[in-house]
Amino acid sequence: MTRSYEDLLKKAYTNITEPTEAEERFIVPTARVFIEGKTTVLENFADIASTLRRDQDHLMKHLLGELGTAGKIEGARAVFSGKFEQEQISSIIRSYVEDYVICSECGKPDTRLVKTDRILMLRCDACGGHRPVRKRRATVDPSAASKPTEGAIMDVTPQFLSKRGDGVVKIDRYTMYVANAKPGQTVKIRITRIAGTIIFTERVD
Repeated sequence: MTRSYEDLLKKAYTNITEPTEAEERFIVPTARVFIEGKTTVLENFADIASTLRRDQDHLMKHLLGELGTAGKIEGARAVFSGKFEQEQISSIIRSYVEDYVICSECGKPDTRLVKTDRILMLRCDACGGHRPVRKRRATVDPSAASKPTEGAIMDVTPQFLSKRGDGVVKIDRYTMYVANAKPGQTVKIRITRIAGTIIFTERVD
C-alpha cells in the first residue's frame, strides 16, 4: 500500500536533527543579590557560571576585579566584601557575557576560552570564528580617576541606578550616588560627604 505524502513527510522529519535553538533561548539567570552584614552575596553564582559554561574561578576573578574588592566562593554562592547594588553586579555579568561568552561573528554562546601563544582567545564551536578576548573597558570617567575629596567639583556619568533611583558612579573602591541622574547622562556634581567608601553629592547647575 502506497503511503500518503503526509506520512512520508512525517517520517522524513523524524530522521532530521532539529537545529538547536539554545542560542536563541540563551538567557543568563537574573543575579539574586542580597546584603548579609558587611558583605554582599550573589546567591545563584554557580547557576550563572553553569549557564555561561565558564569556570567559576574565572568568573569570580572577573567579578572581584571589577568590584575592586575581596571575596570567596561558598558552595553555590559568591560572597563579596562590602555592600554592592544588584544592578552593579548584573551589569558586570552582562559585560562578562559580551567579552568572554558571545561570539562576535555569529552572536552565539557556543564558545570556549583557549590560550594561543599566551593570548586568551574566544573560539566559537558554532561558526569556527575566533578572536582575542578584549581588554576590559574603563567604567569610570577619566576626570574622576583621582582620589575623591570632599568639596571637589567634577563631571561624572552614572553607570546604573540604585534601588532608590539615584545614579551610581564607581570610582575605584568608592561608590558615588548622584540624585536625579540617569545612566549615561554626564552631570556636574560637588562631593558633600565621604563616609567610608560611600560618596554623597549634590548637583551643580
